[in-house]
Amino acid sequence: MSYAPLISKILLSFFISSTVLYRYGDWFRHRIFVTLTVLLAWFCSFLIIFALPLDITSTVYRQQNQNHTSVDIFKNTTTEDEPWSNLPERVFVNLWRTVYWSTQFLTWLIMPMMQSYIKAGDFTVKGKLKSALVDNAIYYGSYLLICSVLLIYLALKPGIDLDWSKLKAIASSASNTWGLFLLVLLLGYSLVEAPRNFWNNSNSSFKLTQYYFKAAKLSSDKCEAEETVDDVLESLQAMSMAIRPGHYLQSPLETILQKVPVELKERMNRRQIPEDIPHDSPTEKSLIRLHRETIKSLQVLQRTETQWNLLLEKIFECEDTLKNQISRDKRFKRTFPKETSWWSEFIYTPIFEWYWICLISPYFWKCMAIVTGIMSFSIVWSEVTFFSVKPPLSIFAVIVNAAKANYDYFMIEVLSTFIILYLSFCAYSTVLKIKLLNLYYLAPHHQTNEHSIIFSGMMFSRLTPALCLNFLGLIHMDSHVIHSQINETSYTQIMGHMDVIGIISHGFNIYFPMAILVFCLATYFSLGARFLSMLGFHQFVGDEEMTTDLVEEGRELIKREKRKRQRSEESSNRRKEFQERYPTTTGRVRQNNLNDLGRPMQQLESSRIRDSYNLDTYNGTSYTNDEVDTTFPPVEDEIDQRFGASTGLGTRNAHNSDTRFSDGYQSDNRRVGAPPRGIFDDV
Repeated sequence: MSYAPLISKILLSFFISSTVLYRYGDWFRHRIFVTLTVLLAWFCSFLIIFALPLDITSTVYRQQNQNHTSVDIFKNTTTEDEPWSNLPERVFVNLWRTVYWSTQFLTWLIMPMMQSYIKAGDFTVKGKLKSALVDNAIYYGSYLLICSVLLIYLALKPGIDLDWSKLKAIASSASNTWGLFLLVLLLGYSLVEAPRNFWNNSNSSFKLTQYYFKAAKLSSDKCEAEETVDDVLESLQAMSMAIRPGHYLQSPLETILQKVPVELKERMNRRQIPEDIPHDSPTEKSLIRLHRETIKSLQVLQRTETQWNLLLEKIFECEDTLKNQISRDKRFKRTFPKETSWWSEFIYTPIFEWYWICLISPYFWKCMAIVTGIMSFSIVWSEVTFFSVKPPLSIFAVIVNAAKANYDYFMIEVLSTFIILYLSFCAYSTVLKIKLLNLYYLAPHHQTNEHSIIFSGMMFSRLTPALCLNFLGLIHMDSHVIHSQINETSYTQIMGHMDVIGIISHGFNIYFPMAILVFCLATYFSLGARFLSMLGFHQFVGDEEMTTDLVEEGRELIKREKRKRQRSEESSNRRKEFQERYPTTTGRVRQNNLNDLGRPMQQLESSRIRDSYNLDTYNGTSYTNDEVDTTFPPVEDEIDQRFGASTGLGTRNAHNSDTRFSDGYQSDNRRVGAPPRGIFDDV
């Protein structure tokens, strides 16, 4: 008996959750209360995943002890076959009681309210809470609907008295049913897409074609997001003209203006709107609506800008890979070189990079596709047949039973951990890539907004309990599945005994996972993509003319973007050479030197702007040639030009390619000036 395995799993869960949150979130920009809440939700979810195998091995050990009738055999098994991770049952009972109900409290009460509170457009605590309750009516309504159906069922069924334990079973059953429904949808998609994506990663040409298609779709989304922001800025400017200093709505207006990045605010102020145009009289309700639209439009614009820059990096990587595959130099050469570091200088050298990317990587991805394909087939087979106990048809149940017969507790723990991790990878990877209603998107390099990071915490907390309960059914360690009295795991004891609710224990939770097979077949034959394409939603279907047209459009967009970046680098190099030849003490170039040697740079930048936009436009706003300052072309990419003034991106490492919006304060690796406001920021 040792507590070391459990303590190590707790530390591992905290390390993984904090690392993932650091990669996707922004600890220095997000509200501290949001960061801590999501960290707790992710930590509890990962802890369930890693600690459940320990509970399983301890339960198997107790079951083996009960099966022995001879005292000598019992002593032999307790002294020689006891698993090193065996712990008293009360330890896991207390652990699961704390972790499970904490996740349920977070996912159904705290995080939904927090998410709606953040995006609310009201200017008072009472108003924000009221808006949050209205927005969460669909979440609470779905949960209460399931609970009501279960209560009515029990009330009409004779011989059942409702007590506290049965009410807890109803609450957990409703939550697990909701999570199981979502789990079936996610696994039905990811169990097929995970091996397929690994296999496609070995083919850079096919992957590049998919990226071109995504670029064409994302470009239209990006233009639409920019137009929406322009409309919001126009409304905000009109509101600013109607609300003069001293107006009773001046303070709420300033709150909205603080949400707008500095560059966009300056662009708004440059617009000329005739003052004689009649405007509607501003009211508090109109400002609340405008505040909400501002928050939403800026989030969508930030998401599309982030996706665009990340997609560009992937496309450039694929194009470089295809070029280097036919290179005889066997040194990986990039179109846009990355910054040098000790890793790239001494270990990941261009020669090593060529062998890894061009020679080894394709075979590695194919091997991963084969392994994950076998795992996906085993899971689908086990999901369809796990209700058969005698004989056991579930592959995982057969393996666990064989390990039980040999008292191989280590194999049970390793197998359980491996299967749960793969199930979690399939489910969570789909959550990380989900773009629900064009609002939620998790982007790496600290570019995920608070709204999306809270959504991920909610999904993790709702998926994990149902996922682990489904796994216990696959290995026949849930009495609700095998319909026999066994020494259950502490996890199922805390989850609640669903035998009280017959429609769940005998029907829904057993046969509904079989729907995974239907969703897997639909995903394999791309039925969903074809159906959406028929409805007018562009999907990557290789045998359609629309797909080919979008691929060609995406290829042209990438060529234009590549030319723009190359010209920007050339102009940057010219400026650097000019400053080296003519250094100044103030860091600014004198006008007389610029007239002599700066003309090529001006001409190059002017042509860049004309070629990139085909009109005299810059950052989405029309100007005359005299209004465009081509003296010092921007070094940063387009996203830094757009938001660098307010977010401090110009001083960041270009490797991160951060796209960040600020709520009226500077966002960097350290805070500058006044600290950010808390969750009650507008009060």
